[in-house]
Amino acid sequence: MTAATEAASLENLHVLYQSDDFIVLDKHWDLRIDSKMWYENNTVQAQLRHRFPQLADPDTYYGFRFCHQLDFSTSGALCVALNKAAAGRAYRCFKDRTVTKAYLALLRGWVEENRTIDFSIGKNSTEGKTHMMCIEGTEGKLCLDNVENVQPPARKYGTYNGEPATKVLLEPLTGRTHQLRVHCSAVGHPIVGDFTYSLGADDAPYRMMLHAHLLRLPLKPHTLQVTAGDPLLPTVDPKWLPQRTLRTAEDAVESLLDSVAAKEEQLEEEKEKKRREAEEEKRKVKKKNKKKAESEEQKRLCQDWLSEWGGGGD
Repeated sequence: MTAATEAASLENLHVLYQSDDFIVLDKHWDLRIDSKMWYENNTVQAQLRHRFPQLADPDTYYGFRFCHQLDFSTSGALCVALNKAAAGRAYRCFKDRTVTKAYLALLRGWVEENRTIDFSIGKNSTEGKTHMMCIEGTEGKLCLDNVENVQPPARKYGTYNGEPATKVLLEPLTGRTHQLRVHCSAVGHPIVGDFTYSLGADDAPYRMMLHAHLLRLPLKPHTLQVTAGDPLLPTVDPKWLPQRTLRTAEDAVESLLDSVAAKEEQLEEEKEKKRREAEEEKRKVKKKNKKKAESEEQKRLCQDWLSEWGGGGD
């Protein structure tokens, strides 16, 4: 067993980024962010308290403000706000859906399609499966390797433990619970090692092969952008044997970020246009009001003169 495949511990907290306002972690697989269960001592919250006891906020239940969630089985970039104001700024980005996220995943089978998956997702009401999500319910969208439909998808074909598998880049366009896992399973390409959505059948891999690779929050005045390194490599798990690369994830991520930057620039231009239009409208109203005031003043002076002139003739 290598260091990359060892279970999480309080000591193996990997920090990708740290400032006065935020910490971004490379969350370990099979690790809860927090827990109210007395017997679960090993969580991301416990790791943070162990490494940064001075940063824990006594005004919060867990001591730290997690800006978003990652599943127990998912590894990768996780953002933590270190104060209330920073948490509010990050919350607005998630609420306005301006956050860019991309995940690396190893899927069962050879994925050929390049598509946006928009199945609705809701809670599974089946007895014994209420901890799961299922198709039909609240809306959820997933972009499967599809960066503006311009270039080929980021994709590596190969085998995992002798069976066909494809490494892909996933971009969630909304943020539903288990969204990536449910959608991939729904199109016939479940994530390798997803014990839950294989109904317990896929239990051979040491982990679920889903990793939060890119996280970008367009905060002001500086954007927070972090990449968590790729753990889905044959050097980490020799059972994964890539054979053919259609497009690298690095190239796809670069295209995705270029697309995001172009959209943000367009939005800024539209905002600036609206600001100028509002200022011009304000100037016109002010000019109109000024003319009206001048006209009323001239009318008053004229009436005063006529009164004086009329009075002078008596």
